[in-house]
Amino acid sequence: MYENLLGQEQVTSLLEKDIQNKTLPGSILFYGNAGNGKLTAALETARILSHKDIGKGNWQCNCPLCLQHKSLVASNVLLCGPRDTGLEISASCDTFLRALRQNNNHLYAARYLFVRAVRKLTMRFSPVLLAGDDKLSKIASLVSQIDENLELIDFPHELPPVEKVEKICNEIKDDCESLESGFFYTSIPVSQIRNIEAWARITTDDNKKTVIIENADCMNDAARNALLKILEEPPKDTVFILLTSRRNAVMPTILSRVRTYNFQNRTLEKQTEVLERAFHTSGVKSTINDYMQTFLPVPPFAMNQEAQSFIKGISSSSYPNVSEIVKRCKNFTPKIEYRIFLNQILLVLKPLLKSQMGTEAYGQCLKALQRASDHVNFYNQSIQASLENLLRDLTRINISNGNIFKCSVT
Repeated sequence: MYENLLGQEQVTSLLEKDIQNKTLPGSILFYGNAGNGKLTAALETARILSHKDIGKGNWQCNCPLCLQHKSLVASNVLLCGPRDTGLEISASCDTFLRALRQNNNHLYAARYLFVRAVRKLTMRFSPVLLAGDDKLSKIASLVSQIDENLELIDFPHELPPVEKVEKICNEIKDDCESLESGFFYTSIPVSQIRNIEAWARITTDDNKKTVIIENADCMNDAARNALLKILEEPPKDTVFILLTSRRNAVMPTILSRVRTYNFQNRTLEKQTEVLERAFHTSGVKSTINDYMQTFLPVPPFAMNQEAQSFIKGISSSSYPNVSEIVKRCKNFTPKIEYRIFLNQILLVLKPLLKSQMGTEAYGQCLKALQRASDHVNFYNQSIQASLENLLRDLTRINISNGNIFKCSVT
């Protein structure tokens, strides 16, 4: 059943057994670190459960229902929750265009890879989820534009000439970036949970419906309580699949109502195999995360240099120009760049942990960096304003601890 998921044979065998024995509960949780295939497993579980004869359709099945699921256009699946999709879209686009230019025998698979990567984003802007949202019309217009372009390269259409496909792909990537940066929620709003409940309780003649909630730990109290209410009285024909890499951040009462499936960390060899199979990275030995980060407009090593300069400026009282940092970092687009920059600052400050005073200062810096992240992700503050606040906070910490940052930049 799970032929398209590598390196998780232990958990997929448990899922297969529960599906075949019809003992899979209506609410389950996939837990494990990022890059371990949780979303792939959830989407495949949704495809399997959609069949009347559950468990009979394998990944190679070409029935109309399976084709809809493989292209991520099935009407009986909802996907919500925050996710950084830009790097996967860029990486899969690169794979698709390479295969097209070289007319490789994996062009068919590469085409699916790109289509699915884009729809992993657009599915999160379903009208079902956004009912009542005041931004719906703007979002719908952008999603429609993406769909129209995607239709030109999707199955079963013949592909246009290479130059035309390249133009279409670049337009799709630009629109996806606008969609993610302009309208993506960083935590699941309660309105979406309520819309999910209304959809889940509509009875149909079809088989199981599936709701996939990625990063289910990213909810405010109102959304958590609304989800808990659904799980306490789950709809008969809907399966809820929650995904998280932070199980401890999920509300205990929600955990008590789901069956957890643990996804193990893939070895470097297995991750390299995943990259080779999915992205055809011949000769590249890398983790999935490291490979994806090669598609960042500003690479991590450059972010590290910016972080070192940021802390060195504070230590020497030659304070950095925040607007210049934002400019050099290309406005921290996609937003994952901002998270990497904040993590690099923590890495630069790590030498503080060598002393008791430094450890206390490090803890204060950690809180300041978390605030800088939250201000952007949860309160929609501009990155420049957030960095200016961070600069003031870190300067205050450094001065109050006798210019302790000097040990990090010597």
